Amino acid sequence: MKTVSILLLNQLNIGGLENARQGFLESNNYLRMMGKSPAFNVELVGSDKEVKVDEGLYAIRAQKNIRELSKTDIIVIPPIKGDKIQEAIEQNLAFLPWIVDQYHKGAEVVSLCLGAFILGASGLVDNKNCVTHWRAADQFRKHFPKTHLLTDKILTDEERIYTGGGAFSSANLVLYLIEKMVDRETAVYCSKHFQIDMSRVSQSPFIIFKGQRNHEDKLIKQAQDFIEQNYQGEFTVDQLATQLFVNRRTLERRFKKATGNTLSEYMQRVRVEVAKRNFEQAPFPVKEVMYKVGYSDAKSFRKLFKKHVGLSPIEYKKRYAS
Repeated sequence: MKTVSILLLNQLNIGGLENARQGFLESNNYLRMMGKSPAFNVELVGSDKEVKVDEGLYAIRAQKNIRELSKTDIIVIPPIKGDKIQEAIEQNLAFLPWIVDQYHKGAEVVSLCLGAFILGASGLVDNKNCVTHWRAADQFRKHFPKTHLLTDKILTDEERIYTGGGAFSSANLVLYLIEKMVDRETAVYCSKHFQIDMSRVSQSPFIIFKGQRNHEDKLIKQAQDFIEQNYQGEFTVDQLATQLFVNRRTLERRFKKATGNTLSEYMQRVRVEVAKRNFEQAPFPVKEVMYKVGYSDAKSFRKLFKKHVGLSPIEYKKRYAS
């Protein structure tokens, strides 16, 4: 039986914690129904006796303290609150050396959603792949530039470290772990019990592109404003550079540094986001939307849309149209 230590973090998102706890416990229930031994011993582990969550609405008690737990098999880092990320990192520093020590002793480490920020602070995902909620992608890159953040993936598995995307998407990572550590049959049962689609592999359909404006380069913000206001028209990078009184190479270099995208990629993402909103808000034909966002070639539009969204325009329209 594997010991699963779910960390009782300060600034905890209780929903993500329960996703993991209930998932592992339900796998045990299924194994008992099949006449088998349970696979997981699930414990809440803290650096204090209890933590208060949701502005003191709940208090959760730790079953064990990290100082008295010398060995565990799986560490689960649940999500922290998205509006207090830096504060949450600082309040959970006591966990970091323990996580690193347990990993070097052979433990597997799992982060769910914004728990990736605690994992990132441990240094264990330096030069490794990682995912977190798409809304926190820019913030994560700023905090942990050495980590390879994959914004479109729903989970990663690398060298005994597992990371999961958005809050409810973390349930897919729990199912993945159950399948890997127990068997496919148990994971399928749990997916049916919790009504989770096991086939999901990407966050892309859920990403809302709002422009990467978390920077201080005023020139690039002007460039972004121009692109977002003129996405339907045809203009070259040279024309944009001339309008902003800067040479092309300087504009391209500064744009990439500030936003993480090339000018061409940024234009594509703006147009795709407008197309998504059109599909969601009214039953426009795909070709009409394609023309509205500045494209004239249906094949190119489909390819580009699927690249950024993970679904074809028709699939997206069927799923999200009102």
